[in-house]
Amino acid sequence: MRVPLPDAFLRAPLAHRALHDVAAGRPENSRAAVRAAIAAGYGIEIDLQLSRDGVAMVFHDETLERLTPREGWLRDLTAAELAATPLTGGDEGIPTFAEILTIVAGRVPLLVELKDQTLRMAETDGKLEAATASAVSGYNGPVALMSFNPHCIAHLARLAPHLPRGITTSAYDHDDWAPLPPDTCDRLRLIPDYDRVEAGFISHEVADLARPLVAGLKAKGAAILCWTVRSPQVEAEARRVAQNITFEGYMAAMPA
Repeated sequence: MRVPLPDAFLRAPLAHRALHDVAAGRPENSRAAVRAAIAAGYGIEIDLQLSRDGVAMVFHDETLERLTPREGWLRDLTAAELAATPLTGGDEGIPTFAEILTIVAGRVPLLVELKDQTLRMAETDGKLEAATASAVSGYNGPVALMSFNPHCIAHLARLAPHLPRGITTSAYDHDDWAPLPPDTCDRLRLIPDYDRVEAGFISHEVADLARPLVAGLKAKGAAILCWTVRSPQVEAEARRVAQNITFEGYMAAMPA
């Protein structure tokens, strides 16, 4: 069953990894960044990875060193160990998805990207998808799920069929996506799984929005979001195609 993206996701701009600003003590995907986005009235985009003990954690990278003082794979630590791992530039540890859901509490739209657990866009074991569906069960508020990995979205169609699902999409430049095999890039660039996984939207790379395939999906009823806008000038251009933006690094204008 294809679930349309609710209108709430097409109004207020979506703060990429929440309204983060390390200089202000708000690391990306942190509780502080989430609270700041809510206070500003923005929607929120966050990322999920899976802990060793099967808990959905709000964190972008597969490894810890860019965003914390620790090194190594996030998946090698338990949720408790990750909660005790401080985010660089803030005063808090890595949050669970359940914690962020409690903070947001339906007040603003929440766009949730499940990161590719296979690192090669292959079939997943479904564990992150199951943890995500469990955490969001019973949540009251606008929430939508997406992933670059279409196999992940296929799992979500089974585990959370009532929630809107989308595919995060890209130009899939071979160099940018290395070491992902070029033939995988060439296949995913065509967004071939949109109908198979019963997606209702895409979030497309902002520099590639002029691709005719994007306009074709929009004409067929797909909602079009985009990532990642970093200036008002790029936003103005993006909105010629996209119905909403995911932004960072500036304060996007709120709709009138």
